[in-house]
Amino acid sequence: MEQHTVSFTVPKDDFSAALAWVARSLPSKPTQPILRGVMIEADDEGLHLSGFDREVSTRVHINAEVDEPGRILVAGRLLADIVGSLPNKPISMRLEETTVTLSSGSSRFELRPMTIEDYPVLPKLPEATGTIDPHLFSEAISQVAVAAGRDDTLPMLTGVHVEIDGSNVVMAATDRFRLAVRHLTWNPSESSAQATLLVPARTLADAARSLDPHDNDDISIAVGAGESIGKEGILGLEMHQRHMTTRLLDAEFPKFRPLLPQHHKALASVEIDPLQDAIRRVSLVADRNAQIQMEFTEGNVTLSAGGSDVGRATEQLQCAFTGDPMTIAFNPGYLKEGLSAIGTQRVIFGFTLPSRPAILIPESAEMTEADEDGNFPTPKTDFIYLLMPVRLPG
Repeated sequence: MEQHTVSFTVPKDDFSAALAWVARSLPSKPTQPILRGVMIEADDEGLHLSGFDREVSTRVHINAEVDEPGRILVAGRLLADIVGSLPNKPISMRLEETTVTLSSGSSRFELRPMTIEDYPVLPKLPEATGTIDPHLFSEAISQVAVAAGRDDTLPMLTGVHVEIDGSNVVMAATDRFRLAVRHLTWNPSESSAQATLLVPARTLADAARSLDPHDNDDISIAVGAGESIGKEGILGLEMHQRHMTTRLLDAEFPKFRPLLPQHHKALASVEIDPLQDAIRRVSLVADRNAQIQMEFTEGNVTLSAGGSDVGRATEQLQCAFTGDPMTIAFNPGYLKEGLSAIGTQRVIFGFTLPSRPAILIPESAEMTEADEDGNFPTPKTDFIYLLMPVRLPG
């Protein structure tokens, strides 16, 4: 273990925010105890904090007054909790021999450092592939990642499938019960960039949630350049003094485009907030994640749930509806998550049969006219949430 003294003073808010960001990616039950640590490197530029669980790495730079440069490795979540609890005063941290001393105002903590020699080397960022607006990145990830699977025994379903074709990007995720697809544009470093990637959805969602909503600087996405795009098996993100890497998933994402219906027997437009409220109320009498039925007729949608054992609830809302009357049932949790991902005041539903998947799309798409066969083409949209129905009783 490095024995020389390390000493610095840092603003509490900056230190707390940086530690919280790094600590959130640290494993709670690591295969190696050393991976619980956060590495703090103090030099003439300030502090560099980093964490690595051999899958995801994080690194952030903040300003600090460094009296004696060097490195300190300590338990990350514990340090984040301590710093977060301190008053808003400068924090002094000092490593001397086998003790790390943390002091702020009248508070003083002594921690045991971890052995730096055992800590793994962080992966390097691949070459930059392009940049994207942070608000667009956050919106797209939140829309798509919600549909990703959470079963690690099916790794191909736990990722976000990303197709890069020049300035066009398609993101998709599915857990077999729903599918989310988002089209967007970005700024590639090379106009001929081509790649297909499968990125852990949980890591992308954490990255999107950690963005500062007031930061308008573009995010740099790094998966390589030229013919080497994606070949390193690592995706890197750089965003305002922070960067992170994650290993790409080595699995094949299901072919999803054939699942998207091109025509519908009926279309409905419903205001989202009242619909979400009605789903919450009606599903109170349903068993956990039991079905909620939706009966669409001209001008109205009637929601119902429950049975003879507990009780039954119904609620009617106004909606714009065109096509054949439709009664269909959904898992209320999946339905609410899909509605939350839409991002507009109203949602457009597209239906084929009660036993076939329905689509949910933003109101920015216009409801289409029926063709000569009485079918409604899928409205043009950048986002589609495809939802499997639940079998109707009886």
